[in-house]
Amino acid sequence: MELFECSLEELAGMLAQKEISSVEVTRSVLGRIAAVEDRIGAYLALDEAGALAQAEEADRRRAGDEGVTPLTGIPIGLKDLLSTRDFKTTCASKMLADYRPEYDATVVTRLKQAGAVLLGKLNMDEFAMGSSTENSALKKTVNPWDFSKVPGGSSGGSAAAVAAAEAIATLGSDTGGSIRQPASFCGVVGLKPSYGRVSRYGLVAFASSLDQIGPVTLTVADAALLLQAIAGVDPRDSTAVATPVPDYCAALKKEIRGLKLGVPREYFAAGLDPEVEAAVRLAITQLEGLGAEIVEISLPHTDYAVATYYLLATAEASSNLARYDGVKYGFRAADCDGLKEMYFRTRAQGFGSEVKRRIMLGTYALSSGYYDAYYRKAQQVRTLIRRDFDAAFDSCDAIVSPVCPTPAFAFGEKIDDPLAMYLSDILTIPVNLAGLPALSLPCGFSGAGLPIGFQVIAAPFAEETLLRVAWHYEQQAGWVGKRPQLTEEEV
Repeated sequence: MELFECSLEELAGMLAQKEISSVEVTRSVLGRIAAVEDRIGAYLALDEAGALAQAEEADRRRAGDEGVTPLTGIPIGLKDLLSTRDFKTTCASKMLADYRPEYDATVVTRLKQAGAVLLGKLNMDEFAMGSSTENSALKKTVNPWDFSKVPGGSSGGSAAAVAAAEAIATLGSDTGGSIRQPASFCGVVGLKPSYGRVSRYGLVAFASSLDQIGPVTLTVADAALLLQAIAGVDPRDSTAVATPVPDYCAALKKEIRGLKLGVPREYFAAGLDPEVEAAVRLAITQLEGLGAEIVEISLPHTDYAVATYYLLATAEASSNLARYDGVKYGFRAADCDGLKEMYFRTRAQGFGSEVKRRIMLGTYALSSGYYDAYYRKAQQVRTLIRRDFDAAFDSCDAIVSPVCPTPAFAFGEKIDDPLAMYLSDILTIPVNLAGLPALSLPCGFSGAGLPIGFQVIAAPFAEETLLRVAWHYEQQAGWVGKRPQLTEEEV
């Protein structure tokens, strides 16, 4: 097995035993990127020289046993909305195509402190607005399992990079399913932490009450290791909660016998692909075989989640993206006749169609005469959705469900039908509205050979339970480490 094929956990063990060096691991991953990136398109920017320099430093740290962590020397990719000092952070948008922040996001700082090797920035839907990565203004990313299919979004580059072994692990962000849905489509593990578990400082905001940064990895144990490094309170983010960070890795192997797992009847409604339902039902049966108790639950306001989300998220996007006006930083339209024309032309030329659509929807929802009818009502429904989950967790320890109604869809299939695209997130959006942690992990393949994801949802700040259930299923099911065949040697 090549080093780039190994899990984070495996590499951390070999590095700790001095069986390999970080430079060797990093060169292996960079070689893999050179071999397959022109077909996958996961990276917007690759810092090869910087990665090798960080790997050399990691080897020095390990030699002197100076501040060594499991991530020391591990090559990791970053979604391109995480601020990186003096290194492009574009959000896959023409608006920020040349933007270089003057500071690192907190999660980037914590990865550097842990000794991780940062490879570069990964493609995404522009400003994280999309479910397929087709909205990137800068590049096309394909699904490594089938190049005619989308990788999901908005963290499509993050999921594709892990699936194609172009990074040992990556970070993405999840506003309405943007980690879990691409993880499902690409056959990897994606974890959306509780809102407030991970600092959002330095995350370019889409919807501030919904955004959360999380890991995309090959295995559940890898997700636990990466979450351990980035979680925790941050004085620079007022929404980062001061709840102590537990030992996630220690929680993995605790028994799940006796745990009650809720199956929401609303998540198995019309529109769910039969192959997806069959794979998820089998996963639930396997968990029951491991000693978990399966109970049916109801989340009665699920049908209102998409409408609620696309009022609240677009309203917050309208506010957050008002700063991109050509004045202080980012793209500015040339040869404008006055300030008003500069504003108009900068935003018209700098934003893609989906971003403009969401800004307009949000501005409308917040406008005089419509605020109460739309935005305030959506906030009230959000409360009802959160109460549904609160009631559900009175009768179960975790919830299990599909991640997406279908496997990955084809390029062009939904890009011109926004409503159909929005509905692809129907099973992930409620989690964001309620601020809960949730994880996607592989549970099988469709007849066409496309991955299918299984979702585990837990109560706020109960990531230990989430990871524990997912780890036991992963060990039982045998899907861990499955990779697409991308080179002649792999066929």
